[in-house]
Amino acid sequence: MSAVNEPVKNDFIRQIIREDLAQEKVSNIVTRFPPEPNGYLHLGHVKAICTNFSIAKEFGGECNLRFDDTNPLKEDQEYIDSIKSDIHWLGFEWSGDPRYASNYFDKLYAYALQLIKQGDAYVDRQTPEQMKLGRGSFTETGTDSPFRDSSVEANLAWFEQMKNGELAEGSAVLRAKIDMTSPNMVMRDPALYRIMKQSHHQTGDTWCIYPMYDLAHPLSDAIEGVTHSLCTLEFEEHRPLYDWLLDKLSIAPRPYQYEFARLNVEGLITSKRQLKTLVDSSAVEGWDDPRMPTISGMRRRGYTPEGLRDFCERVGLNKAGGTVDPKLLDYCVRQSLEDKALRAMVVLKPLKVTLSNFEALDEGEVLTLTQPNHPNRPELGEREIPLTKTIYIDQADFELVPPPKYRRLTPGSEVRLRNAHVIRCDEHILDPNGEVVELICSIDTDTLGKNPEGRKVKGVIHWVSADLGVPVEVRVYESLFLSEPDSEGELVLNPDSLSVLEAVGEPSIKDAAPETHYQFEREAFFVSDQHDHRTDKPVFNRVIELRDSYKP
Repeated sequence: MSAVNEPVKNDFIRQIIREDLAQEKVSNIVTRFPPEPNGYLHLGHVKAICTNFSIAKEFGGECNLRFDDTNPLKEDQEYIDSIKSDIHWLGFEWSGDPRYASNYFDKLYAYALQLIKQGDAYVDRQTPEQMKLGRGSFTETGTDSPFRDSSVEANLAWFEQMKNGELAEGSAVLRAKIDMTSPNMVMRDPALYRIMKQSHHQTGDTWCIYPMYDLAHPLSDAIEGVTHSLCTLEFEEHRPLYDWLLDKLSIAPRPYQYEFARLNVEGLITSKRQLKTLVDSSAVEGWDDPRMPTISGMRRRGYTPEGLRDFCERVGLNKAGGTVDPKLLDYCVRQSLEDKALRAMVVLKPLKVTLSNFEALDEGEVLTLTQPNHPNRPELGEREIPLTKTIYIDQADFELVPPPKYRRLTPGSEVRLRNAHVIRCDEHILDPNGEVVELICSIDTDTLGKNPEGRKVKGVIHWVSADLGVPVEVRVYESLFLSEPDSEGELVLNPDSLSVLEAVGEPSIKDAAPETHYQFEREAFFVSDQHDHRTDKPVFNRVIELRDSYKP
């Protein structure tokens, strides 16, 4: 049950579970997460993962990971491996070994035979076009197939031919015999099995017929002892078929399906088809491109599992749906980074500064400063920051003609170097195009750790040693799309969704392991790239900016 002092969650699904337990309808809660291994998981799946795994844990139950691998034409081992990795990274563990719908193909086939023998299923030999026309529309009822009243013996023979590969793909399907006049289109004799002469990644060439999701889903739930089958709202119209199959097959105890609103975040694309198109067309570098809303992409971008879990917790479970402000996601990620991100100084757009009187410090060629890796977490240790005669500051921290209220460096003004001394700009050097290429500044040698005598310096800027700083590749990401897909589903890509900067950073960051989070002081939160970061060539991705106006 819930941990001590943890707030009690009272969404409608948890209320149902509490009632079921209180009335002893069930004794042990079993949920499942059933992804199709036909692509990488995205942000929408995070809510489903958090819901199923968290509820099972909260009520002392189990959550199964079951791959709905009923369409081998679109499935791949790569997707299976990525899904397992995503779930573990989010902080969850499934019960027992991963399960597959294909584990149950023998049982599902036996159930199909039972339906045929009961007169509740038949083999339709119409063409796909004829079947589609016969289903009718939302305004017109369907019409019965000419094969609907075929004998049990004929249906068993045809189904056997389907199984043995004697019939061509598209020449026959097994359909449930329900009601072609039903207002629910799903219930108009839905397909249960189709012919696919395709090798399967788990069962090889054993089968050339494969169950449809609407058959595999409820029966796999029942086989596994699932008590609460939690789905998003698009499956609500499929629930009557879910119940029909379990009732017709007299399965007990049986699972029950409950639906909640799916996660829709404004401006984010979570269609697997569209995401796969981006990958296949090389519009992105792959499924884990940091601009992608896939879990692996968000991980590489630097989002944290804690931030994603918090986001889903705040969105909550309901049936109302709606679109979530992406700023809430940013807020949750930012909150999760405040405590864990190490601090460092990195200059994204370097401007050379020569400290003309550096020798007056009488520290040789290098003055070594020591600062904590995190201001509030001494257990994270300290780092050494070298100060040398030549340093870099950011180009944005100097203006020849400053705008109003500008508190950084200008000709003749003073600022404090972060964690170091106060400096004054005495001279600036221009290139032939009139661009500032170097500043000549002097240090107030008596201002390390204290304010100068008789004056107040308001501005503080970050810096790095030009001699001992390390070259850093910094990748800055913006939205991948300029707009939502249009009515034809086309994606308008943002040509400026990725900017690569050749920056300079503190020496300490080159030793960071991949996926180490930093706050580059005065800039943003960054993470060392999962794949490309190396000691000899540090690579960092911008996760998120430091501040935002969003109020949760």
